[in-house]
Amino acid sequence: MAWVSGGDWRTGVLEKLREEVYRLNLELPKNGLVAWTSGNVSGRDAATGLVVIKPSGVRYDALSAEDMVVVDAQANVVEGKLKPSSDVYAHLYIYLHRTDIGGVVHTHSTFATAFAALGRPIPACLTAICDEFGGPIPCGGYARVGGDEIGREVVEGIGACPAILLKNHGVFAIGPSPEAAVKAAVMTEDAAKTVFFASLLGQPEEIPPEEAKRAQRRYVEEYGQGPR
Repeated sequence: MAWVSGGDWRTGVLEKLREEVYRLNLELPKNGLVAWTSGNVSGRDAATGLVVIKPSGVRYDALSAEDMVVVDAQANVVEGKLKPSSDVYAHLYIYLHRTDIGGVVHTHSTFATAFAALGRPIPACLTAICDEFGGPIPCGGYARVGGDEIGREVVEGIGACPAILLKNHGVFAIGPSPEAAVKAAVMTEDAAKTVFFASLLGQPEEIPPEEAKRAQRRYVEEYGQGPR
């Protein structure tokens, strides 16, 4: 990974995004999605293509907005004094191949990762899963940590879903913004927890794919306070 000093034109260029990514990283422990220093949130600036990401190995309660690291598409650090997350290459690969994405989240949340440990998708057996994900939450294959292999597995397997499990690893969630990606990660764990307990009682019945898509369309078009 190359390290470069930021030019004057870059000074403070992503201050607002750094603050947002910092705040959203704090949502991970708040929602029980990470332990110790694991997990990370990143956000991409559409104007410059630069990415803001959590630094590697820093505890969440010790973070500040200034600690967020700004990198370019080749993982060169253009702002920040700390090393970026070890998952930076996975994040950058996702951004490179999904131009619609503005935020990426990685967690090892307990219940979702239990499904990942078995290589199982989370079935669409709840209306909430249909609303948020439009069908089952897929599980991709095993990929090595440290390079762009994880990013490749995410891009190849996630499809139209905003989240994917990676076998033997954890969760990646994406969205048009960092906040949307964090929401997808939170809802993935919530769904996994409910399905896990339901499976202890019996075999959950999946909702048919066409009904899952219909429910998602209704949710996207009607839920919340946007224009109707």
